[in-house]
Amino acid sequence: MTDTNDSLRDCLAPAKLNLFLHITGRRPDGYHSLQTVFQLLDWGDRLHFTRRADGRIERVTDVPDVPPAHDLTVRAATLLKEHAGVNEGVDIEIDKRLPMGAGLGGGSSDAATTLLALNRLWRLNLSRAELQTLALRLGADVPFFVFGKNAFAEGVGEALQTVQLPPRYFLVVKPEVHVPTAAIFSEKSLTRDSEPITITDFLTQRGCSAEWPDGFGRNDMQQVVVGKYAEVAQVLRWFETISNSIAPARMTGSGASVFAAFHSIGEAQAAQAALPGGWMSAVTASLDTHPLFGFAS
Repeated sequence: MTDTNDSLRDCLAPAKLNLFLHITGRRPDGYHSLQTVFQLLDWGDRLHFTRRADGRIERVTDVPDVPPAHDLTVRAATLLKEHAGVNEGVDIEIDKRLPMGAGLGGGSSDAATTLLALNRLWRLNLSRAELQTLALRLGADVPFFVFGKNAFAEGVGEALQTVQLPPRYFLVVKPEVHVPTAAIFSEKSLTRDSEPITITDFLTQRGCSAEWPDGFGRNDMQQVVVGKYAEVAQVLRWFETISNSIAPARMTGSGASVFAAFHSIGEAQAAQAALPGGWMSAVTASLDTHPLFGFAS
C-alpha cells in the first residue's frame, strides 16, 4: 500500500470465509440470527483512493453489473461524508479480483476498506466502534471487516469477539453459478433452529483435536444451496477426492464458493492443479488482522 497526503493506493479489501455458519432463529425485523466464525484471507479486491477538493465522490472504474449509485464503496463514502460533515471528495478505483455471488464478502469488504481508508485520507480520526456502527447500515458483514480481526460473530453478524485461529492455507473454488443470498435466506427448507453455542464451546474444541478448529459445526445454508445448484454439489463431491485437506470441504456464506484448509501452500497448490476445468479457484493464506487495522482505534 502507498500512503500519501492525497491518495491511498493498493488497499487490500480481504475476502472472508465462514468456518461454520449456524442459523439460530428469525428476528421480528425479518433478519436471521446467526453464529459464525469469520476468517480473513490474504486475497481480495484492491482499492485506490484519491482525494478530491470539489467534494464529489466518484467511482472512476467500471464494475460490470454494478452501477455506481448501487456500489457499496460509493455508498460507504457518501455515508461517511455525511456523518462527519466532510467537504472533500474522493475518486475510487476498484481492481475487482473476487467473484460476485461467491460468499466471500467482496462487496462488504470493499465498503469496510472504504470506511477505513477515508477515515485516514480525510483525517477524521473516528473510532473503530463508530465506524462499525456506520458499517452495519451498509450490510451485515461490513462491521466484521471494520472490526479487522478473525471473530466469533452473533446477532446478524455484528456482535463480534476476537478469536485466535491457527495459520492455514486454503483452496477456494467457485463454480460458474451465482447464488443470491436473499433467495437462500427466504427458502422454506432452510434450517433456522440450530442450538446456540457459546464462544467457549468453539474454543474448547482446541482440546479435542490437534486440528482445531477445522471441521467444527456446519454451514446451515449448504444443504439448501446444494439442493438448488448442482454445480455447488459437484465441487463438494470433487473435494471428497482430495486426501490431504485438513477437514472436509465446506461452503462459505450462502455460496457458491467451497473451501478446504491445508497445512502448507504446496498441498493446497497440488490440490488446485488437479481441479477440472471451468471452475474459478484461488490458493490463499489466512490473515490474523485486516491490512488497514491501524486506520481506526
